[in-house]
Amino acid sequence: MPRVLQTRAVADNLRPDGTRWDQLSLVREATTGQRRAVMRAGVRPDFASLAGWEFAGINCPWVTTLVGIRKFKKGFYRGPSRGAGPEPFIQGYNVGARQDGIDRPPVAKPSEERPKRYGFYRVYAADAGPRRHHDHALLLDYGRGGNFALDPAGLLRDYLVQVYPDDPDLLLGHAFGAVGVWVPVAYFVLQRMNEHDFEG
Repeated sequence: MPRVLQTRAVADNLRPDGTRWDQLSLVREATTGQRRAVMRAGVRPDFASLAGWEFAGINCPWVTTLVGIRKFKKGFYRGPSRGAGPEPFIQGYNVGARQDGIDRPPVAKPSEERPKRYGFYRVYAADAGPRRHHDHALLLDYGRGGNFALDPAGLLRDYLVQVYPDDPDLLLGHAFGAVGVWVPVAYFVLQRMNEHDFEG
C-alpha cells in the first residue's frame, strides 16, 4: 500500500484523540461517518480466526433497544453446507441475548447451556458476492443459510471487517436488507467472547 494511503487507513481506524476504538466506543461515540471510515480501512477476517467462536454483538442504533435486539451473539463454524453458494466458506448463526445493558456481556437465551440458534448464514469473501459494497470484507449471506422460506432473516446481508490487522477479536459489521436493491440497515460491533462446539 502506498505510504499516503497507508497513513490515511491508519488514521481512519483511530478515534479523534488518536487512540484505538473498542467495542463500546464504536457503539457509543462513533458517528456514522466514522464507522464508515473504519469499515473502509478494515481488513477481511480469516476463517480460521472465526470458526469455533462466538462473538458478543451490539447493534449501534439505540432504537434496537426498544425492539429487544440491541445485544446478541454471533457464532461461526465449519460444518455441512446448509445451501449452495460461493466457496471457500464457513457458516454462522445468531443467538438472542438478555437485554440488560450494553455494559454487560450478553447472556444467551434461553440459557448459555442451551442457546437458541437461528438466522443462519453462509460466510464467504464479499468480492465473490452479487453486490459491490465492501469488496475487502466477508459477506454473511442469510439468503444462503438454509433458513425457512418465510424467515425475514433471509433478507439480511452483513459485511464484516476486522478493525485492526493485529487484533482479530474486534469486528465491525454493516447490515443490509436485500429487497431487490440492497438497503443499508445498521452497523454492529462484535467482540470475541467464547469458544463453542456446534457443528451444524
